[in-house]
Amino acid sequence: MPLSISDKDFKRLYQFIQSNYGINLSQKQQLISSRLSSTVEARGYTDFGPFVDKLLKDRDPQDMELVLNKLTTNYTFFMRETDHFQFFQKTILPDLVRRHQRDKVLAIWSAGCSSGEEPYNISIYIKEFLGPQAKDWDTRILATDISQNVLAKAKRGTYELPNSIPTEWKRKYFTHNSGDCYTVAPILRDNVIFQTFNLMDPIRFRRKFDVIFCRNVMIYFDQSTKDALVNRFHEATVPGGYDALFHAADQALYTVKRAGRGQFKFYDESMRQMFSAISPIDGDGEKESADNK
Repeated sequence: MPLSISDKDFKRLYQFIQSNYGINLSQKQQLISSRLSSTVEARGYTDFGPFVDKLLKDRDPQDMELVLNKLTTNYTFFMRETDHFQFFQKTILPDLVRRHQRDKVLAIWSAGCSSGEEPYNISIYIKEFLGPQAKDWDTRILATDISQNVLAKAKRGTYELPNSIPTEWKRKYFTHNSGDCYTVAPILRDNVIFQTFNLMDPIRFRRKFDVIFCRNVMIYFDQSTKDALVNRFHEATVPGGYDALFHAADQALYTVKRAGRGQFKFYDESMRQMFSAISPIDGDGEKESADNK
């Protein structure tokens, strides 16, 4: 039977997690109790109070990562929401390749990449789109996550691949181990740079991005945290780049193109309200046809 956590300790813990990591667990008292009880007891405690005291006092990175891994889900897989990748390949990539014909460099960020399937999957679509010309382009993807555990798995690059991945792709981009188990080939591994990053931190990478993918992450954030993160994504995106590709809890695909300073092209009307948090807005932006969703 899981230990119970007092209202006081619950509030201290969820407020600390939310202020430092953006994750909103204010309605998850039972989840915290059930998922952390074994950890609390393994540390020799009989209740949550001393455990929370030590966690908040020491702020040990390994302990915090353990807690976050227990309380969040890193579930992902190749070809997840295939329509997102098709939109990327048919709408976004042609535009980016046209605009980067001279420098032949694409700057793409997979934010909250978990165990690496997303950035590897993006790499496949890029290489398939560019074909023989891929060798002439720098398409290395920055892939970040707050968890060093999932990043270690991503760097190993060994997965059970779903049947939805074409056989030809398995041959070209993976090495077969046994059964459904494959390891990413160097052509993919060398195209992804993994790095630890907390999405609550200021975004200060060396260059701005053409595309920022942030799927299945923002479901953990409250609205004010989402607004602040979207604003930071906006500032980290080049004019003409695609601010974000979201997968929300309602299974919808949201894409916003930054047309210029404060001007946006909306691929879903519901994103217009979210981007009202960005200031200044110099124009309403052009709404894309719903056919592009």
